[in-house]
Amino acid sequence: MPVFEEPFQEKPRAVPKGQVAVYVGQKDGELRRILVPVIYCNHPLFGQLLREAEEEFGFDHPGGLTIPCRISEFENVKTRIDAGRGGRKMMTWK
Repeated sequence: MPVFEEPFQEKPRAVPKGQVAVYVGQKDGELRRILVPVIYCNHPLFGQLLREAEEEFGFDHPGGLTIPCRISEFENVKTRIDAGRGGRKMMTWK
């Protein structure tokens, strides 16, 4: 499943089934809304990004899920997750 990037809008489009919308960017920079497959949430690399978001914002953050990193860092994580999946649509549990 590809990751789709959308410019930040006041009324974002609906999130397709099987995906989750996250906002990626640093505090002082532009935030981008990116749709990622829900299966990413189980990956340790994505989990590290979520822990960084928790450290930055805590659990009581207004608005959508925001990941505080550069877009290039997020794309690197996405590439590494996709490479580990070998093009499979579902992860296998070992």
